[in-house]
Amino acid sequence: MKKLFIYIMLALLGSIEAHSQILDSLNILEGIQQDGDTLPHQTIGAVVVYPKRDFKNTRQERRYWRLAAKVKKVYPYAKKAGELLDKYEADYEAANSPKEKRRYVKQAEKELFDEYGPQLKKLTLSEGRILIKLIDRQTGHTSYDLIKDLKGGLSAFFWQSVARIFGNDLKDDYDPVAEDRIIEEIIFYIEAGIM
Repeated sequence: MKKLFIYIMLALLGSIEAHSQILDSLNILEGIQQDGDTLPHQTIGAVVVYPKRDFKNTRQERRYWRLAAKVKKVYPYAKKAGELLDKYEADYEAANSPKEKRRYVKQAEKELFDEYGPQLKKLTLSEGRILIKLIDRQTGHTSYDLIKDLKGGLSAFFWQSVARIFGNDLKDDYDPVAEDRIIEEIIFYIEAGIM
């Protein structure tokens, strides 16, 4: 009985070793020929490095961290809006009748508000302003253009008027190089898992 147990254990260990050798042989590193030698070579993706942020004073530091908290709060909503637009855009464009198009818009709205409705209603004005910019970043279209294309010009005009009353603008573009550079940096940190 002991011999049988030992044979089974040896067989199992042998199969584990053989399996690891197969995996090692699949991990092939590219090489470059240089002066008769083969040098290992592997291409890696671009690495973005942001300098350590130096604040002039504590007030500026508090403003930065408040902005980071707001971006972190609204970024998932903008990502979801972009995903829903990608999901329903082809069907929306292929729809033959306006009734069918409205059905797709209502379906996307329902999906978004079922998941995020109560949280979206509790956003502050500054969080709403950031969300408008992030929606433009995610979709490539301003919020005004999206409403105009999906709901019509009258609806877009109404919501733009409401936004203007509260100091926002649905036509705001996202500018990652100049105006919204800090937001872009914060998003990079969020996606990298640092924040």
